[in-house]
Amino acid sequence: MRFAALGSGSAGNGLVVEAAGTRLLLDCGFTVEEAERRLARLGLAAAELAGIVVTHEHGDHLDGALPLARRHRLPVWMTHGTSRAARAEAAGVRVTLIDGHAAFGVGALSVQPFPVPHDAREPVQYVFSDGARRLGVLTDIGLPTRHVEAMLSGCDALVIECNHDPGMLAAGPYPGWLKARIAGPFGHLANAAAAALVAAIDRSRLRHVLAAHLSERNNRPALARAALAAALGCAPEWVGIAGQADGFGWREL
Repeated sequence: MRFAALGSGSAGNGLVVEAAGTRLLLDCGFTVEEAERRLARLGLAAAELAGIVVTHEHGDHLDGALPLARRHRLPVWMTHGTSRAARAEAAGVRVTLIDGHAAFGVGALSVQPFPVPHDAREPVQYVFSDGARRLGVLTDIGLPTRHVEAMLSGCDALVIECNHDPGMLAAGPYPGWLKARIAGPFGHLANAAAAALVAAIDRSRLRHVLAAHLSERNNRPALARAALAAALGCAPEWVGIAGQADGFGWREL
């Protein structure tokens, strides 16, 4: 099992998970052409994907998903609420509606969605497994919950949102309403909150931890790394970064 990111941040998100020849794309916030270019950078073609799994309807996660699926005749999985918000029924693609609490299978991968507090219609995040190893992905959440802790406990790899540093956000140029949204319980996870979540879960199997969805204005990779490293008891350099421009390359499990 392995995984890699096309990119992560407010300008577009996408992550590929692969096991035994099954390749799933999680979200696609890029244009079709840009998504194809970024997939090629990982040695993949869009037609090789088994489909696209969607977390929620915000453009940095969804904008390219339905057009890419339509061009390459890929199936798409999303919740009822996300489908309604995205008007997916009019997109001309095969959409499977999922229960936010029920696992489903795609080829060699088991996909377990779990609901999260975020300002979208019916947002979920996911744990992917090949039966032996587990990858937890958490990119958009305002406030960790006990259920989220339970879902991410015991993972072999974790991609976790470290969106902002509260001090940088407060002093930054955003209008007050946007600062309140980002820092609120349905917004995005601050570095310290991400670290507290990591500290609360079972970390005994963790081999990879990557900070994701960093704000380019309200955060710095060094701050995200330092926060997670303190929770993990590791050197900051061990913590990976999912960048906006280049994501990250293949990580093996």
